[in-house]
Amino acid sequence: MIDAGDLRKGSAIEMDGGIYVVLEYQHVKMQQRQPVIKLKLRDVRTGNVAERNFQSGDKVAPVFLEHRPVQYLYSDGDLYYFMDSESYEQIILTAAQIGEGTNYLKEGLMLEIMTIKGETVTIEMPTSVELRVTETEPGFKGDRATAGTKAAQLETGVTVQVPLFINTGNIIRVNTRTGGYQEKAG
Repeated sequence: MIDAGDLRKGSAIEMDGGIYVVLEYQHVKMQQRQPVIKLKLRDVRTGNVAERNFQSGDKVAPVFLEHRPVQYLYSDGDLYYFMDSESYEQIILTAAQIGEGTNYLKEGLMLEIMTIKGETVTIEMPTSVELRVTETEPGFKGDRATAGTKAAQLETGVTVQVPLFINTGNIIRVNTRTGGYQEKAG
């Protein structure tokens, strides 16, 4: 058992007969009260998201997450196919298991898959990915990085705000945690 205050984003716990992964962690200190730990948790089997509050000092049962390298192959509707880099076994995940990561999956992308007791839970996206801009308004002479932003659609179908000097065909680096533009990559 570990203290609820020791949990962080990505930690896995066993609670109420289910296994949950911490999506968001917030430590709230209230005046003249004991601190509260607010967690947003995702059930690894159903994909349902729930919010729970714990008092500082509450104990929870940790679960060991095993990380294995995988390569993203392709998607078919709501199913996403990955190949284990060590055993070459195909792993199928649903969009609910992957979450927001589906916006940044590109064929051939290397990432890590997390399993608990042999059951596939989710994938861990790299901090940033390089994606090609497929559609955006043209840039004009005089556009600068600090002058403003415009919408750009990327090869995965997601739309992000980019500086005005980014054009269709450019490759940009996108932060997978925030969904925001980081820099021009090529």
